Amino acid sequence: MTTTLAVPGNTANTFLTHFFGGGLEDGERYLVERFKAMVNGDIRRCPDEAPAQGKGRRQAKFATATLKAVKELRPARNEIIVCTGLRSKGGVQYWGVHAMGLGLDRRQRG
Repeated sequence: MTTTLAVPGNTANTFLTHFFGGGLEDGERYLVERFKAMVNGDIRRCPDEAPAQGKGRRQAKFATATLKAVKELRPARNEIIVCTGLRSKGGVQYWGVHAMGLGLDRRQRG
């Protein structure tokens, strides 16, 4: 039995939180981008969860969030969430535990 299974309530998915630029600022809107870490080490962008804005030709291109919503974001175990400020270009990255690659056995065989 591993230690993660033996400790009750150990269900945290976020392993790393990285602030860049000026970090998070009050009154700022943030561009939210989601990435998935694949088993082979590749990182691929996920489709945006931005809602469509009516039936016209114009659609929402990026998902944006407020400071409160950004602080409540939690990545899946193999997910990386990058939130960049629209004006300040500062923000935060949330890395899932498997996206860090710490639990992978990367020994080459042969």
